[in-house]
Amino acid sequence: MSTTDVVEFWNGVYAARPAATDPRPNVCLTDRVIDLPPGDVLDLGCGGGGDALWLARLGWRVTAVDVSSVAVERLRGAALAHGLADRITAQQHDLRRSFPDGTFDLVCAHYLHTPLDLDRAVVLRAAAHSLRPGGRLLVVDHGSTAPWSWAQDPDVRYPAPQEVAADLALAPETWAVETADAPTRTATGPDGRTAEVTDHVLIIRRTV
Repeated sequence: MSTTDVVEFWNGVYAARPAATDPRPNVCLTDRVIDLPPGDVLDLGCGGGGDALWLARLGWRVTAVDVSSVAVERLRGAALAHGLADRITAQQHDLRRSFPDGTFDLVCAHYLHTPLDLDRAVVLRAAAHSLRPGGRLLVVDHGSTAPWSWAQDPDVRYPAPQEVAADLALAPETWAVETADAPTRTATGPDGRTAEVTDHVLIIRRTV
């Protein structure tokens, strides 16, 4: 599938959602990152921009990327409106074709799922290699299907965090798995409905 097709698909997804004035960050981000010292962070698949804005408010220097030009432009506008434009750089990337430049203290990939062609292991391996020594890769995946999800396949299987880590085939002398768990929580969907969902949380730290 061409980049144009992928951009059109995700532009349609985001254009169909009203832009939030102050989008919420992901719960797994706020729970796991709040005590880390701010540095440089890469937000892969920034979507509505809630994570990037929250991180910037804490003092992080944020590089936020998405394949959707709608998502990227919305984040740029939100960063400007909230006085955070000097801390957030929003970029459009098709991660199948390009990866952001730089090295980071934290890379976040929240719900980097797509019905389209994407080799996630390649992307997440590149993310791990972009970490500075001591930096962390935070991968949060769906562990269950929410009622409002665009993916309602009853036969879908969600790989466990340990499986995701194994697929990355990272050298254990350089990267260490710090967290691999599956917490449950009550989530609120775009239409206000609530449901219990499971997240798969993986944190990998670059040790050297």
